[in-house]
Amino acid sequence: MRPITLVASLLAVAAGPAAAFEACVADLERAAIARGVPADVAAAAFAEAERDDRVLALADRRPEFTLEIWDYMAFLVDAERIADGRAALAEHRELLAEIEAAYGVDRHVVLAIWGIETDYGRRTGDHFLPHSLTTLVCAGERRRDFWRGELMAAMELVAAGDLALDALYGSWAGAFGHTQFIPTSYRRLAVDFDGDGRRDLVDSIPDALASTANYLQRAGWRTGAPFMIEVTVPEGYAGPAGRDADAPLASWDARGVRRADGARLAGEGEAGLLLPAGPDGPGFLVFANFDAIYAYNHAESYALAISHLADRIAGYPPLRTPWPTDDPGLSRAERRELQERLIAAGFEVGEVDGLIGPNTRAAIRAAEERFGMEPTGRAGRRILEALGG
Repeated sequence: MRPITLVASLLAVAAGPAAAFEACVADLERAAIARGVPADVAAAAFAEAERDDRVLALADRRPEFTLEIWDYMAFLVDAERIADGRAALAEHRELLAEIEAAYGVDRHVVLAIWGIETDYGRRTGDHFLPHSLTTLVCAGERRRDFWRGELMAAMELVAAGDLALDALYGSWAGAFGHTQFIPTSYRRLAVDFDGDGRRDLVDSIPDALASTANYLQRAGWRTGAPFMIEVTVPEGYAGPAGRDADAPLASWDARGVRRADGARLAGEGEAGLLLPAGPDGPGFLVFANFDAIYAYNHAESYALAISHLADRIAGYPPLRTPWPTDDPGLSRAERRELQERLIAAGFEVGEVDGLIGPNTRAAIRAAEERFGMEPTGRAGRRILEALGG
C-alpha cells in the first residue's frame, strides 16, 4: 500500500466504520485499475458498494459444515434433482459424451455438480460479485487476502474480455456460472468448449460442463476408476476410518466391511472409510476420484452428496442403510410443504421456496414452542408432521 493510501486508511478508521469501509473500497478500485482493468469498468464495479450484512451472515452459516448429514443429503439428493439430472442426461447426451471423451471424467459426476451447484442452471446466485467480495474484504473477519485475490481475479476476467461486468452475479462467496467457479479457478481452469473464442461459464453450457470436467481431471481424476461405494461395518466397529486412511479393499474386507447389499469386497485399489453419522449409519468407501470431487468444495458432506447424486442419475438405488435419526431431513418439496403448513398455521415465512432462511427458522421455532417441542428452528420430519395436513 502506498504511504498516502495508508495514511488515508488510518484516518478513515479513526473517523468510524463507514469511512473505513469507503476508504477500503477506494483502495480496491485503485488496485483493480493497477491490474489493467479500465477505469470506467472499475468505477462501475465499485459504485454504490456498501457493507452487506447478508453476505457476512452467510459466511458464518455454510450448510456443508452446519447441517446434520441427513438434512444435507435429503435437501441435495432428492427426487426432483435426480429426475432433472436424468432429463439433463438425455437432453445433453452428445455434449456429455464429447466432454467425457475429452477429459475422461464420468458424465454423471459432471451433471451432479451442475445439479447441486445451481439446480442445473436455474439458481446461479443473485449477489453482484464486486460488491459481495468487497464486503468480505472490507468488513469480514477472516481470509481477507483470499477474498481480495478473488475480487481482483473477477475484475481481470472482465478486462480480458471473457465476461461482461453485468455477468458477475453469483454466490455470496464469489462463485458464479452454471457450475459455480470462483474467479481464480475460472481464470486457471475454464475452457472454451463451444469454440466461440470466449471462456463463458455463465451463458455457455458446453463451456461450463467441460470446464468442470477439466477441473476434476486436473484434481487427479482417474478415468474408469470408482469414486464411492456404500458399505456397512460390523456391529461395534471401532477400526480405522477417515478419507485419508487408505487401505486395500482386501484389508477392509478382512475387517468385516461389506457392500451395502451384503456382498464381499473384491477388486483392486485403495479406499478410505467414511462414517459421517457413526458406525450405525451408512458407510462409504471412497477412492481417489472422491478426492478429486472433494477438491471442488473441500467438504466431505459435499463430495458425498455429489457422489450419491451421480449414482442416482446413473440409475443406482437409494442408500440402503437409513440415517440413525428418528427425525429425518426433508426434501425440497417437503420443505416447501413445511413452509405452506407454517403459513396456514399463522406463521410468517416469506416466500415459499424450500429454502430455510431466517424467517422460516424463526417460524419453525415458534411452531415448536406451540407444540411443546424443543425450539431448534430445524426443518425436520417431526415438525412437518406436527403441523398436520
